[in-house]
Order: sequence, then structure tokens, then C-alpha cells
Amino acid sequence: MTQKKPSPLSALPSVDRLLKTADVAHLLAEYGRISVIHAIRIALAKARTEGTAGKPIPDTKVILSTVTEHLAQLALPSLRPVHNLTGTVLHTNLGRAALPEEAIKAVAEAARGASNLEYSIDEGNRSDRDEHVEALLSEITGAEAATIVNNNAAAVMLLLNTFALGKEVPTSRGELIEIGGSFRIPDIMTQSGCTLVEVGTTNRTHLEDYAKAIGSNTGMVMKVHTSNYVVEGFTAEVPEPDLAELCRKNSVPFAIDLGSGTLIDLEQFGLPREPTPMEAVKYGADLVTFSGDKLLGGPQSGIIVGSKKHIALIKKNPMKRALRCDKMTIAALSAVLRLYRDPDSLVDRLPTLRALTRSADEIKDVTARVMPAMADALEGFANVIQTACESQIGSGALPTRKIASTGLAIKPKNNSGTALNSLAAAFRALPVPVIGRLQGDAFVLDMRCLEDHPSFIKQLSALKLQQ
Repeated sequence: MTQKKPSPLSALPSVDRLLKTADVAHLLAEYGRISVIHAIRIALAKARTEGTAGKPIPDTKVILSTVTEHLAQLALPSLRPVHNLTGTVLHTNLGRAALPEEAIKAVAEAARGASNLEYSIDEGNRSDRDEHVEALLSEITGAEAATIVNNNAAAVMLLLNTFALGKEVPTSRGELIEIGGSFRIPDIMTQSGCTLVEVGTTNRTHLEDYAKAIGSNTGMVMKVHTSNYVVEGFTAEVPEPDLAELCRKNSVPFAIDLGSGTLIDLEQFGLPREPTPMEAVKYGADLVTFSGDKLLGGPQSGIIVGSKKHIALIKKNPMKRALRCDKMTIAALSAVLRLYRDPDSLVDRLPTLRALTRSADEIKDVTARVMPAMADALEGFANVIQTACESQIGSGALPTRKIASTGLAIKPKNNSGTALNSLAAAFRALPVPVIGRLQGDAFVLDMRCLEDHPSFIKQLSALKLQQ
């Protein structure tokens, strides 16, 4: 009788046997028993699949190598630092504004232990967490009071729900914006429990259009800054002071949503003018909303400034608790706002402003330093060319303005879409992933936001290119 030949899979070690090997001891100490067992089972399953397909059965050393790689990959945090070389300074997908060191330190201190988040040290009783930023915001903007929530969409929704629940909100047709992530003013109004009343036309809205729309069921009038597009030509819009006066005469709150919101005059840095909360307050707005993590340069947050009466009503809305900021956001925002007390040092201390105002010569110098190392790393695979390019601010801010910059255009010698995509993937696979942009037949790296170029150069040796 012919004896049946044993299956090659029988040579695979068991989970228990692998756990007892000396090489696994340090893995158990570093990653824990549950994770190691899980990784071993995955490696063995992979080996069985390959063996069944006729491939060679890996030995114990190869299996443990697979286990180690899997565990190392699992240990990487999901949220990781990247090099933003896209040319978009405030890139929504890449976390928008980088925080200044003062804010990073404040976040670490707040996270480390207990704090007086809602506790008055002077009085020895409970306090309002908004107090940590309210005075600063009032000082900077000139508003009587302020409050913050987790982002600007929440800020807009909160004030609509507070003043126009079940009521109408006249808004110019030319201001019914949509921004990234499907934030649409009409949808926000619906979800806030109010009814949008469109006034004027897409390109022209007049004061009488608002006057005709205001009635007994009007909850508030809202003006929205069209930060992510521009209508040019035969246009007209109502000046804020005139609209504020109309609302006062009709005892209706007047709100302005500035979106990106800057707390300084950007024209002094050669950037286009952007409306400020200070101007909106001066023009007579009862409420002004804007983002904390865009041009302001702080953490994700939505800021509402305005009169004491209106801010007090917002704070009483039950939705306010659901949308409130945590201690780390408050710590970061407070630290950033304190920097605005010294406007002359903002360019040096605020990363967003530093990136937006970086000189052309400095960017060219960084590019020149990176280029030789890049050419060496890509030798035989791609050509590296210094190129003029254009940066943009991003996150809906000043969309029509491009900022002259310099970068590297990397063109694979195998001029194909596959090679280009492979190149971009190789840069994303670096220890600190590099995110650039595909432009025509090149992978372009805009150097505007690259500050630590020595570390960037050092990791280029880890590039794994597929020919």
C-alpha cells in the first residue's frame, strides 16, 4: 500500500511553537501577547495561502520577519506628520494651520493633568470655559463678548438655531455658498430649523431687496463672505453699515459669516485684502462668525463675537454644550490669540503667516539645497528640475490669488502615468510622508512650506522606487 505524501503545509510551525522561540520574546515585551498572536496568525494564514498556490513554504525566520513587519506597521499612529509640499498652505486634508510653539506647549500643559477649565481660582467656584478666550477676542476684535465652538460650520448653525428657529433668514442669492465637505448655507439653515429667504440676484443685491424680505417672521438677517469664489462684472452688494442700520430699525439681529476670518490687515504683507471681524463689528454687526484654524492660524474652532445680549442668548442654547471646545483647543487658541497682542512679531511666530509671507529668495534657496540630494536619490529613475510654481492659501481663503513660489518638478524617465503614480506613492511611503501634486507629466514639490529641509533630505535615502 502506497503511503500518502504529507502536505507541505505540515511543515509550518504552530502558533504555540512560534511563541516559545527566543526571537519572539522581545516582540511580546514590546507589543503584548494579544497583538503578537494576532500577527502570527496572519503570517501563518498568508503562508498557507501561498503554499496552497504552489509557492515555497517559508521557514520560521521568514515567518517571524513577516510578523515583525506587521507589528511595526500596526504600531504606527493613524494620525501622522507629513510634509505638505502641495503648494496649498492651509490644506484642509492635511490639517490646515500649523500651530506655533506657544500653542503646542499650552496644549501639552493642558493635556498633562488637571486644569482650571471651568473653575475660578480667585473665587473658588465654577466658571465658564469661554472665559479663557473671551476677553482676548473682545480685546482684539472690539466686540463686547465672544464664545467659541468646535468649527465655523457649528458657529453658523448655532446662531441660526438660536435666533431663527422656526423663522425666516433673508440672505443674498449671491452668498449661498458651498465650501469643501458639502457645507452649503441653504442646507445649514434647514438643519438649524430656519427658512432661507433668498433676496436679490446672483450678481446684484440691493438694500430694498432686504427691506422687502423682512417681516414679522424674520429671525435674523445674514450676510456671508464669499471667500471661495469671486463674482466680477455687473455686480452690486449692500454695504454692511447700511444693512446693520436696516436691521436695527426692524429690531432684527444682523449676522456676518466671514468664513476664513483674519485678525490682521493682510495687505501689509502684499496679500489681497480680506474682511476682518474688527471691521464687521465696527460696521454694526450684532454677531460675527469665523474660523480659528484658517487665516487666524490656530486650532480648529468656530469663533462668534458680538454684543453681550446676543452672545448671552447663544450660550443659553442647549446646542452650545454639544458643540463646545475641549481644554486642549481652548489652550491652543488662547496661546495663539495672545500672539496677536504683538503684531510686529507675528510673521516670525505664527507658522501660517510665516509660510504665506515667505520670501521668494528663501524658497529658492531651500529648493537649491534640496535639489542635489533629490537628484541623487532619483538617479536613473527620474529627472529633477527646479521650476517656478504657484502656491495658494487654501481652505476657501482668497481663492483667486496665487503666490509665486519655487519647487522641484520630477519627471520619470519612463514617461507614463503608471510611473508617475508610482513615484508619488514612493514619496508617500517615506517615514514622514511627502505629499506633492501631480501636474501634467511631473510630480511637483512646492517648497514654500518646507522648513526643516535637513530632515527632509536625510530621509530621501529611504525612497523605494519601482522601475
